[in-house]
Amino acid sequence: MTRRIRLAITLGDPRGIGPEITAAVLALGVAAEITAIGAKEQIAALPVDHRIATGSWRTSDGPVRAAAIEAGLITGRAVEQAARLALSGEVDAIVTAPAEKHALHLAGFPFPGHTEWLAHLAGGRDVAMMLASDRLRVVLVTTHVPFRDVPLLLTTDRIVRTGEVTRTALREWFGIAEPRLVLCALNPHAGEQGLFGDEEARVLAPAAERLGASGPLAADTVFVRAMAGEFDAVLAPYHDVGMTAIKVASFGTAVNVTLGLPFVRTSPDHGTAMDIAGTGRADPSSMRAAVSLALDLASRSRPP
Repeated sequence: MTRRIRLAITLGDPRGIGPEITAAVLALGVAAEITAIGAKEQIAALPVDHRIATGSWRTSDGPVRAAAIEAGLITGRAVEQAARLALSGEVDAIVTAPAEKHALHLAGFPFPGHTEWLAHLAGGRDVAMMLASDRLRVVLVTTHVPFRDVPLLLTTDRIVRTGEVTRTALREWFGIAEPRLVLCALNPHAGEQGLFGDEEARVLAPAAERLGASGPLAADTVFVRAMAGEFDAVLAPYHDVGMTAIKVASFGTAVNVTLGLPFVRTSPDHGTAMDIAGTGRADPSSMRAAVSLALDLASRSRPP
């Protein structure tokens, strides 16, 4: 008899919509052994197999900064606990509900995002942030950095490492035998032969050649061509060009996948949405998609 996939779910920032979208997904039933990790009060009533409390949370009218720090501690401890379970083989995959980066930083977790944080917890592996839907896959070469820093960080070696991580994941997790990668250009019109910038010729084209990838192709056409089926994944040079494309194409159904980890990690394609938390307006669709994809990828990647 095949055992159920073991899935850890972190509830994210207790002030945001993470707890309620998690509850909504679990209420529909998930064919897995579930461990919920988060604030004691928010995991208590969830229909799960195991619960791990990382702190206590009650809505408070106290100082905003103190609340943010406490929320960050609960969130950060949950992520670290989920990673420990995955690295020790006690769970097959983790799904992380949205966290607020400012609160995590106040609480002493100094990473720009889950991607870099989980890479650190896994021993400093090469990882990549993919946003995936049934219409498009986008992988970010640089993630949460100021735009002014992108040209300095966008090196040929960095693009190649990201592409290699992407190709391996597409083969091993997504079952694509010969992945077709394409590089999205940094500058308008892919630099227009140097008129609008030389990064395409100097940095991106050598990376494409080393990877055996297409491009660099202009941002205003490359995503359209990928959605038409020409490519399996687009390597985007910076955060917003990639995130804008995937969210326009598939907002609410796209999933964030961390490639390169020794375990599966997914998350929804949106943030904490604190402005609507508790109002009943939160849409659990992306969380549902994140859970579904985590189970699918874990079933493919674990030993038979």
